[in-house]
Amino acid sequence: MTSSHTLPTSRRIGRGLSETALNLAALGGLIALTLVALAFFFNISLIMFKTGSMSPTIPTGSVSIVHEIPAAEISVGDVVTVDRSGELPVTHRVTSASAVAADGSRSITLKGDANELEDPAPYTVSQVRIVLWSAPGLAAVIVWFSNPLVLGSITCGATALVMGAFWPRRSAQREAAAPRAQRVHGRHAALAS
Repeated sequence: MTSSHTLPTSRRIGRGLSETALNLAALGGLIALTLVALAFFFNISLIMFKTGSMSPTIPTGSVSIVHEIPAAEISVGDVVTVDRSGELPVTHRVTSASAVAADGSRSITLKGDANELEDPAPYTVSQVRIVLWSAPGLAAVIVWFSNPLVLGSITCGATALVMGAFWPRRSAQREAAAPRAQRVHGRHAALAS
């Protein structure tokens, strides 16, 4: 015998899946907010690699987490990203570093691990971004998620989850209890007369 207070199995499964999806979306949002805050407060950013000049250490299609540091902290052997005026930044290994000015600026020479020669000219920098960590293949995932169709679909899905969570529902208990209460009330009314 089944209780009138239990939901049908399909509704319980649907509700469970909906709640799980909503919890996962909330967790994803919390992780995203945490990462944005960490990036902002600790000067951390992502770099995607389009070329293989740092292979095999950092192959094409990799993503690296980089942290901005003063040039005075650079050591030979560090893998750093240097901004270039009018061009994309370059991420290579430091082969030499020398002080240029009292303000901490340094002249650094870079070379990609896959390159035979050092970069053509040294870079004079006051700050660089040092590579903390890299993961091969993640650039394609980030590019896929940045596609407007994918972002739009994720936004619509998240909106549907939130709306579904707050949409007013008729409780199955109320639906089952309403006719029963009327029957009981009617029977008691008949007994009283």
